[in-house]
Amino acid sequence: MGRAATKQDLISSAKEQFDNMWELADSMTEEEKRAAFCFEKSSKMKEAHWTRDNNLRDVYIHLYEWHQLLLDWVEANRNGQMKPFLPEPYNWKTYGQMNVGFWKKHQATTYEEAEKLLRDSHGKVMDMIAEYSNEELFEKKHFSWTGTTNMGSYCISATSSHYEWAAKKIKMQIKALREGA
Repeated sequence: MGRAATKQDLISSAKEQFDNMWELADSMTEEEKRAAFCFEKSSKMKEAHWTRDNNLRDVYIHLYEWHQLLLDWVEANRNGQMKPFLPEPYNWKTYGQMNVGFWKKHQATTYEEAEKLLRDSHGKVMDMIAEYSNEELFEKKHFSWTGTTNMGSYCISATSSHYEWAAKKIKMQIKALREGA
């Protein structure tokens, strides 16, 4: 499936990628789920998340915190409080620092807590998406607060695109763990 362009596609792709991510995680033993990432990092892996995330908990927390960004942004703007998607002082050039802040904030969070937070926040995001019409989600500039894009693009980023990213990391970890065994 390509990038979602309708509400139904958004819901389907978010559910499909979320389920795929959990199928991979559920194929791991409890010990593997808590293990430090042990896959080899290459010079092609230039993005900050390759050094930031050390385990599955870190990935789950990253997804959870991006759900919170989306939910908070939509709620504030829906209630007339003009709020940017990224909180001050961050912007699209510096949001990597925000992600590190999320990582630091959750170093005492357990794997179990991270999993519960993520499952709960996914449900809240899906409920929020269901409240909007196709036009509200995918018509550019439908809401003044979405800028030059549409709300659906933000939802895709916080759901299916991020879940696909997480699944790739989980696959790499499974491969590394099982080849090294």
